[in-house]
Amino acid sequence: MADPTLNFVTCPHTDKGAHQMAYWLWGDENAAHTVLCVHGLTRQGRDFDVLARTLLERAPGPIRVICPDVVGRGGSDWLVDPQSYAIPHYVGDMLALLAKLKPQTLDWVGTSMGGLIGIAVCVHAQVVGASVRRLVLNDVGPVLEWESLLRIGTYLGRDMHFDSLQQAADALAIIASSFGPHTPAQWLELTRHMVKPDPAGGVLLHYDPAIALPFQEITQEVALQGEAAIWGLYDAITAQTLLVRGADSDLLSRETAAQMTQRGPKARLVEFAGVGHAPTFVAADQVDTVASFLLD
Repeated sequence: MADPTLNFVTCPHTDKGAHQMAYWLWGDENAAHTVLCVHGLTRQGRDFDVLARTLLERAPGPIRVICPDVVGRGGSDWLVDPQSYAIPHYVGDMLALLAKLKPQTLDWVGTSMGGLIGIAVCVHAQVVGASVRRLVLNDVGPVLEWESLLRIGTYLGRDMHFDSLQQAADALAIIASSFGPHTPAQWLELTRHMVKPDPAGGVLLHYDPAIALPFQEITQEVALQGEAAIWGLYDAITAQTLLVRGADSDLLSRETAAQMTQRGPKARLVEFAGVGHAPTFVAADQVDTVASFLLD
């Protein structure tokens, strides 16, 4: 199967400027059915390679899988103002992408941050003539556990240098051990698109360290205040919703997940044993769960 093609969409700044957001296109660029997959906080669009290939193989008809690099990550521009690295700005970028894609049937897969973006897009997509049919929320909900946010803050924004791709993969296997069991080859693939060449030799992480600045300004009080707003958006979702949770997740509690099955779209909950935050959709059972939900 061919690799995806790299494309770009121009997204407006609130200060009347513009930036480019990169996205990876799998499958038929003219397909009526679009699956849009959005990654987590420090990740990038190639996280979904295994899922994208599976969707293309199993889809009964033409399909395109779109995997953006959220601004500040991967092939997308870095922003001049770090305070723009925030969910409302990302939602605007995704609406610009949807306006360009004009999907007839739209499904959304969002891991962690990508899920929060998806919750908002579900409510606001109509402004660009789109509507989310099916929504996959990967280990995220309206309540984000404070201890997990503190853990993420310990490594977010660190300007990491590695002598080689393999050294970076070995480090990721430690930092991201909550992703669950992976083979060395799988860790290598999960790392390959996370780094870029360092002009001085070796490789660097492929995201703007400044994404950490607004994250570090979040207080426990601010996080609690945001919960009500996110619950309001979640309760307005009409898309059929699948909630995926790592059984050992420290970000999405069992209590919050249970509430999400009773409120709003009343998500169907699937948990994966031996996995924390967040499932990577590399393991066969994880991929099959998502693909079956989107295609059956």
